[in-house]
Amino acid sequence: MHAVILAGGKGTRLMPYTTCVPKPLVPIGDQYSILEIVLHQLSHYGFRSVTLAIGHMGQLIRAFVGDGSRWDLSVNYLQESTPLGTIGPLLGALDSLPEHFLVMNGDVLTDLNYAKVLRQHQASGAPVTVATYAREVRSEFGVLDVEEGEITHFREKPVFDFTVSMGIYGFSKSTLELYPAGQPFGFDDLVLDLLARNQHPANFHFSGYWLDIGRPDDYDRANAEFVSQMPQLLPGLDSAVTDKTQAASNAALYSN
Repeated sequence: MHAVILAGGKGTRLMPYTTCVPKPLVPIGDQYSILEIVLHQLSHYGFRSVTLAIGHMGQLIRAFVGDGSRWDLSVNYLQESTPLGTIGPLLGALDSLPEHFLVMNGDVLTDLNYAKVLRQHQASGAPVTVATYAREVRSEFGVLDVEEGEITHFREKPVFDFTVSMGIYGFSKSTLELYPAGQPFGFDDLVLDLLARNQHPANFHFSGYWLDIGRPDDYDRANAEFVSQMPQLLPGLDSAVTDKTQAASNAALYSN
């Protein structure tokens, strides 16, 4: 099983934490970076190869991860010279990818079993499978319905339910071969085009632990919850092996 991790963004929403390090390397719980947790999880769930799509401060990610052998993974790199969106970086590298593979953002903290997403995708025949999560958004205001100058309904601080993408996808190479390489192309562009052609993506609903660490509030929550969530986020953890891996990772980073 192969995974592509999108780690090329500038992380501007997470400033000032991302001033000196790329977002996938910000520490969680003062022990592990987000990317380190993700690589541990992928290895635990049976993935053996990873492509890291890097751009902004990509040299730090290369120094930290290396060839991936510390996680029993084979890691190669896809360097972005200009931002190409979520899907754009993949379009020029399809020859190096298997027919079915996982794609995920490099700033996701979850206890999702990634292998289940990819296996469901392989079995479904869908053009793409999207891992989804139910979220509630609470309005800070009373909401009014107005028709022809009159208020017809009033709701005090209502709660709206949404299904959102987790930033984790199962892809088939044959789906992406339809699109030209070398130009910006986002996940939103892909989904809108698939829907317009009546090719519906499949849904993989998840109700466990998930945080998209895009804002300082999310990052603070991740740090506050890490100790309680650590057994789920780092399955099969061997503290002695992990301490050794942590020391090797830090040495690689700071020697560069």
